[in-house]
Amino acid sequence: MPLKVAAFYQFAVLPDFRALREPLRAFCAGLGLKGSVLLAHEGINGTIAGSAEAIDAVVAELQHGPMFGGRLDNLELKFSEAAETPFQRLKVRLKQEIVTLGAPTVGPTPRVGSYVDAADWNALIASPDILVLDTRNAFEVAMGTFDGAVDPKIASFGQFKEFAARHLDPEKHRKIAMFCTGGIRCEKASAYLLAHGFAEVYHLKGGILKYLEQTPEQDSRWRGECFVFDERVALGHGLRERAGESAAHD
Repeated sequence: MPLKVAAFYQFAVLPDFRALREPLRAFCAGLGLKGSVLLAHEGINGTIAGSAEAIDAVVAELQHGPMFGGRLDNLELKFSEAAETPFQRLKVRLKQEIVTLGAPTVGPTPRVGSYVDAADWNALIASPDILVLDTRNAFEVAMGTFDGAVDPKIASFGQFKEFAARHLDPEKHRKIAMFCTGGIRCEKASAYLLAHGFAEVYHLKGGILKYLEQTPEQDSRWRGECFVFDERVALGHGLRERAGESAAHD
């Protein structure tokens, strides 16, 4: 039976994130889940896999249970399947940032770019006056990206600040549309650009994964596959596993 995989994140103020680590780990372990969850003062970010019942139970706890007390009521969620377990163990780790930009004072909680639903993304990036920017690492871009998107050629998301300083200009780039795998990197990058004088910044809500989940392949402007940070390696339209990867999978 295929396993259910949940990828999720939310920027939320969690001053008690250290105290949440063990209760969350124990809850997930009790359900037999495997995967990785990051906790920080700025929120939560994770991908976990297990039975459908176990995934549903942990999602319900995150969103509505007493552990987080309603602070994750806007959790960004994407579900997919895996023929075999895409993780070997369960890890719940404490971090300075749930996605590392190296600018912990800049976060999406106070101010963030405009969310664009997958259904509206094609029309936005077709506009001639908009810069479409892939915020992912170079090896991810090489596997697939949107038509006409700029590759920042970075080795890690932490280098995005240097790319922006060298190549982006608030006076020249009046409208920017950004995207990433699940939405978390471009959400933080949009907050960073807004804090540095860029006036009109958009980002794809739910990221490439939500787009591939909701957009019919015949209408898609995506080319290639989407790298995912688990043993399935990459997903295509409908969040299908990359052909031939279910038996030998990072």
